[in-house]
Amino acid sequence: MTGSTRQRNAIAGAIGAGAVIAAAMAIAVPEIMQWEGKRNVTYLDIAKVPTACYGHTGMDVGPTGRRWTDDQCRALLDKDVQAHLQPILNCVPGMVIRPNQLAAAAVLTFNIGVGGFCRSTVARRWNAGDWRGGCGAFLMWTKAGGRVVPGLVNRRMAEREICLRGL
Repeated sequence: MTGSTRQRNAIAGAIGAGAVIAAAMAIAVPEIMQWEGKRNVTYLDIAKVPTACYGHTGMDVGPTGRRWTDDQCRALLDKDVQAHLQPILNCVPGMVIRPNQLAAAAVLTFNIGVGGFCRSTVARRWNAGDWRGGCGAFLMWTKAGGRVVPGLVNRRMAEREICLRGL
């Protein structure tokens, strides 16, 4: 393969990945909005972590009681989802051509973290080429505090449904 062919393939791959990421964002963001809910005032979550908007945490959240506009909340959500996508692709490179699975993984990862996702049965199965089995493994993430939470069961079933699209 010549240098120019390699370069063209790399550019095509980057464009393809960009399109998959954009498609995954379009699917994942509304799902996260639905499942996370939104609070326009900074609050302490169940673990006493300052949280704002659609589950956003970090140094920029500020003290409890800080107010956020709807536009600020949406910008934080978009930034948070985009920040999850590349690490997800690093864990499961095969998703670069699978927007539905990437979107489902983004919604799951928004809830369990990138580290949790990368160590998960979902990621292991997908990396082994078992896409349906990985989608089924979403249902393993239904507990909080050692107990099955009905809301998490519903969320995981919705994520699994997105995941199975196109397989």
